[in-house]
Amino acid sequence: MTPAPRVVLAPDKFKGSLTAPEVAAALAAGITRVRPDIDIRRVPVADGGDGMVDAFIAAGWQRVVVPAPGPTGAASTAVYAVQGTTAVIELAAAVGLAKLPGGRPDPLGASTFGLGVVIAHALDQGAREIVLGLGGSASTDGGAGLLRALGLRLRDAAGEDPGEGGAALARVVSVDRSGLHPAVAETRFTLACDVDNPLLGPAGAAAVFAPQKGATAAQVAVLEAALSNWAAVLGRGYAEVRGAGAAGGTGFGALAVLGAQVRSGIEVLLELLEFPNLVSGATLVVTGEGSLDHQSLRGKAPVGVGAAARAAGVPVVAAVGRTLLSPGEIRAAGFTGCFTLSALEPDPARSIAGAADLLTEVGEQIARTYFASR
Repeated sequence: MTPAPRVVLAPDKFKGSLTAPEVAAALAAGITRVRPDIDIRRVPVADGGDGMVDAFIAAGWQRVVVPAPGPTGAASTAVYAVQGTTAVIELAAAVGLAKLPGGRPDPLGASTFGLGVVIAHALDQGAREIVLGLGGSASTDGGAGLLRALGLRLRDAAGEDPGEGGAALARVVSVDRSGLHPAVAETRFTLACDVDNPLLGPAGAAAVFAPQKGATAAQVAVLEAALSNWAAVLGRGYAEVRGAGAAGGTGFGALAVLGAQVRSGIEVLLELLEFPNLVSGATLVVTGEGSLDHQSLRGKAPVGVGAAARAAGVPVVAAVGRTLLSPGEIRAAGFTGCFTLSALEPDPARSIAGAADLLTEVGEQIARTYFASR
């Protein structure tokens, strides 16, 4: 008797619509309608931004909830994932845009302090390998808040603490590392991110990302000057490292003080989840995200999943909200097929609102295309 086909569903989130686990569930429902015998494994993924912790929890890692202040200091909680001595912590879950009270931005004063609180909790619980998913940041503080929460002391010209937020970095003249959490020295920090921006300049943290966090042109200039001073204090060599500008410069602070390493978010996730073992022997891998475009080709989750699947000798197809790539570009990226919600519902608003039902239809299409009905 021929064994049933096995399909691995490894989508990223459809931003503004569905989480990665919800995308996988909708696709599974559609495939099952056509071929209920198919063995389906759901492996939701993320590329370092929001949704990364959910991906690990879905894979069976322990869920940890910890009190941590949001980006403006308001009381809140954050969730991270842990397995053994490895912790996966997501900036967005602690101090991301979604944590702004009432959604009101604070471009000059928002801080990553709460992220440092979460990291300290993980260190206290014995984590010695920490993966930080950088994305969705509400602040442009160069990671200073995170480092203050871990014991770094910032001093202004009067020897006082300059306070929280990116603007305060303009007043920093020195730092004292003697109070850093003792476990920092024996912990490996990996920054999982999908951007390669430096800290400063026209492609830097302030110029590119601060406007997305509510900063005016004048505030961008304030933040740029403050980050430049921060770089002078911690070491300008780190400011040019790929990813130093990620998450409002959080990458820079982690590089300069924690000795962190920057890696592709999707590569880190697939490695920790032992993805090659998960797809070994599979018949098909289905991945996807809201928009498959040229930015996707620079290392976003679907392309990373596709590369890993092909390395394991398994064909991969994309299920996406829309694609801006030509059929040739899709094939060149390694996908044997691409199914879009826009082909079923051209109106973007309706497509987003009805994404779950549309993805179920896409799941049916995939099953009919690759697995003829019994």
